[in-house]
Amino acid sequence: MVRIKERYLLVNIVYPRDPVADRSGNGKDIPDFVAIRRATQPELTPQLLLRGIKAEVQALFGDCGAGVVGRTLSVKYLSKPTSTFILRITREHLRYVWSALTFLRHVPVRNGRPCIFRVARVSGTIRKVEEEAIRQARALALATKAYMAGRTATAFELLTRPTGGAAGSKDFLADVVSEGENDDDDGGDEDVGDDDQGFNT
Repeated sequence: MVRIKERYLLVNIVYPRDPVADRSGNGKDIPDFVAIRRATQPELTPQLLLRGIKAEVQALFGDCGAGVVGRTLSVKYLSKPTSTFILRITREHLRYVWSALTFLRHVPVRNGRPCIFRVARVSGTIRKVEEEAIRQARALALATKAYMAGRTATAFELLTRPTGGAAGSKDFLADVVSEGENDDDDGGDEDVGDDDQGFNT
């Protein structure tokens, strides 16, 4: 029997600074790295998030893409206060979802705010992406505390600390962190990593 290989995506919703709040003086003391990670709109639900991603896959890849993604895509975790969510998708269809997230420009709710969906980690196990989500939240809290205490250098050091400690580890603010896990492939496929070029079909 063949095991279905799945991938889990840790996605951060990143918001641009609000120029109206900055002009009125309400957000001037808030550092940029906190302002871009503000809480998501309360109307966002896992169902609306799935609907928005599937609609974007439909627009990009047509009925074929929507059909294969629609059967296997699910939201495993959604945190509105931290603007973070975890998606599960089969390994073969990972790039469809990743592309759709890249092209989404608003929170998929009525009057959704402009945002960027940033894939922070891709892994074969949910445990690894959960650990990364916890690490990111902890680093952000510690960096904010250091920044408010006047230790700006310490704050940015906390945010750019490598994940895992290996010599080639990516920084916290890097585009994508993907762990090269061994999932006993017989077909020679590798996990999605930073060095992959293009789409593998």
